Amino acid sequence: MMATTHALWGMMLALPVLAVAPEFAPIAFVAGLVGGATPDLDLYTGHRKTLHFPVYATVATIPALAAALVAPSPVTVALAVGLAGAALHAIADVFGGGLELRPWEGRSDRAVYSHYHGRWIRPRRLVRYDGAPEDLLLAVYAGIPVIVIADGFVGAVALSLVVVSGGYAVVRKPLAGVAERLVRLLPTALLPYVPTRYRGT
Repeated sequence: MMATTHALWGMMLALPVLAVAPEFAPIAFVAGLVGGATPDLDLYTGHRKTLHFPVYATVATIPALAAALVAPSPVTVALAVGLAGAALHAIADVFGGGLELRPWEGRSDRAVYSHYHGRWIRPRRLVRYDGAPEDLLLAVYAGIPVIVIADGFVGAVALSLVVVSGGYAVVRKPLAGVAERLVRLLPTALLPYVPTRYRGT
């Protein structure tokens, strides 16, 4: 799924905070966005493995949520929403395409690495690839309530993420070919630092 989709779903997790404890809503929206997007920072260092924790992030979210309910504060609320966003990201990637440059071809059997199980979880492909129409639909679905319910700035951020999602969805498939052509222009010495999926091997 697109990083923007994950960020929007993370922000949507903050909506209950806005409803029950609006004083913590600003930090909750930031935490949801950051938590939802952060796992993809491993894009060039073991993507969907280094920072994706479908089991451990989910388990860590439970006591974090309990702490936020028992002792609400900016720190406990941010931790709970941020961890929930990161956990949702890792779990959602299981339902996407495989870890490959052209996920719509369905050749990869790697969706997300489970550190708990010590193996890759296979992709379910309900969302065929990042930027697929169904991915864009999920981004819009999460974005609309945030845009409508949240305040002006948060709503504007969500709207921006939806617009970026739409643009990426339009160019996603051609980008695969562009990436391969750019990689071929790199000096040989740099190729070991380029993820395998971009090298076509």
